[in-house]
Amino acid sequence: MAESTDKIPFKRALISVYDKTGLQDLARGLADAGVQIVSTGSTAKTIASTGVDVTEVADITGFPEVLDGRVKTLHPRIHAGILADRRLESHRAQLDEHHIEPFDLVIVNLYPFVETVASGAGEDDVIEKIDIGGPSMVRAAAKNHPSIAVVVDPRSYQDVVTAAQQGGFDLATRKRLASLAFAHTAAYDNAVAAWTAAQFGEAPEQESTVSQLPPYVGVSLSRAESLRYGENPHQPAALYVEDGASTGIAQAQLLHGKPMSYNNYVDADAAVRAAFDFSDPAVAIIKHANPCGLAVGDAHATDPIADAHAKAHATDPVSAFGGVIAANREITATFATQVKDIFTEVMVAPSFSAEAVEILSAKKNLRLLELPAGFHRDCVEYKQVSGGVLLQVADTFQSQGDNPADWELVSGEPADETTLADLAFAWKAVRAAKSNAILLAHQQAAVGIGMGQVNRLDSCRLAIERANTLGMATTGAQQTGTNDQVRSVGGASNPTSTEQAPVRARGSVAASDAFFPFPDGLQILIDAGVRAVVQPGGSVRDEDVIATARQAGITMYLTHSRHFYHG
Repeated sequence: MAESTDKIPFKRALISVYDKTGLQDLARGLADAGVQIVSTGSTAKTIASTGVDVTEVADITGFPEVLDGRVKTLHPRIHAGILADRRLESHRAQLDEHHIEPFDLVIVNLYPFVETVASGAGEDDVIEKIDIGGPSMVRAAAKNHPSIAVVVDPRSYQDVVTAAQQGGFDLATRKRLASLAFAHTAAYDNAVAAWTAAQFGEAPEQESTVSQLPPYVGVSLSRAESLRYGENPHQPAALYVEDGASTGIAQAQLLHGKPMSYNNYVDADAAVRAAFDFSDPAVAIIKHANPCGLAVGDAHATDPIADAHAKAHATDPVSAFGGVIAANREITATFATQVKDIFTEVMVAPSFSAEAVEILSAKKNLRLLELPAGFHRDCVEYKQVSGGVLLQVADTFQSQGDNPADWELVSGEPADETTLADLAFAWKAVRAAKSNAILLAHQQAAVGIGMGQVNRLDSCRLAIERANTLGMATTGAQQTGTNDQVRSVGGASNPTSTEQAPVRARGSVAASDAFFPFPDGLQILIDAGVRAVVQPGGSVRDEDVIATARQAGITMYLTHSRHFYHG
């Protein structure tokens, strides 16, 4: 059957919308173009209030709306008028035989199901917002796009009025509108299916420890932004978002700088994940999705978030070059001054002071991202694998072993308040590094990180090496709000200067994201001067590892919880 590219004039339109945005202007525009309007209940009342003639659906069907509006458009005189393929003589003949007038245009938007769920409404109220007639009309019109146009987005109303004045939409436009309509109903159905699966759960005999993960998950994504390329220039890429999903990096506002790249998004998300694990002012610096700096600011400092950045930068000033910075507090002028002379790809935070924006805007290649209001991490994480998707509840320190009060002391004296605070910081911070991970900390800041290694020995060696060969003097990092601090932070990117870099592993504490399988990894930390360790335990050689700690006289706690992170 050959396609026709002819326009189909709008003689008769069916309008049924829950969202009345722009409806009155639309109705006036269609009426001025000579379009007859058919509509339902409240939509018809709104149109009539503008003085535009409108025919009620009940006048066409000969049947009133019933069941509190659950049934109004589900009738052959409506759906035949939508579904008749007017390219077929037989369809045209049947319309004539049954005295049914066809529609040329269907404009529908659906009950606000996603918004009703998000409002916390009860089960009955949510179910009432499962639209039946609306999706039926949308799908019928989209299927019959050779003969009819369908519009589901109020932002398209001006295009509809313009088309009405110019003889209708051509076939290419009707196809595009049909594709948008099918995507709209697919997203709607996915939301309903996901909610009912989560709400009603498994059958009792199927319930298990993973019952909080539903038997069905529907994800409908819309392209929000085309990116220059993916991880590498030969890979096309785009950013997609899900309607109704919790807000995050994908919804962040770009205040300044070039558009975000694929790698920028990945690193910014990792940075936010690390910084927002802490309730106190915290800063994370990320390179290639791994932390090269992480610290909590001194609550007594003049500017705690700037202090957190100075300490985080001191972790590894070399790797901080070209990094992504995330803060869980507003970026201040002092913070901005510390960053302005350091090449940084992205800074992301809940907000930026006006002074900070002015300072940082001088760097044309620096992207400033402001997180959306109400930002919070998703409680379920997805990871694509070939042939499927893995889901897990996000690691948000919900394990009992994440509370230091529940740790088991297996070696040495109980940690004093300062040491315990450093151990708690290290235990929380190590989760941001790819496994296998070892993190050394001092005064609420990472001083050496070994991450992403295929054995824990190498992670221990790397953490020690990085602590002892990178970074600046800890005392310089602790100064806050002074010219000395700005100079030390800005000039710390050259560890090969004639001035010897300090040794920082000695006297630090260490966290391991998983158990030590043998004592040799722990011995590397002990030999380097680490004075306290926190680790999950659980190895078949735990007793050998504990004996090594006791022989060295160091404090060691077991959490009985693990924090693998494979990204």
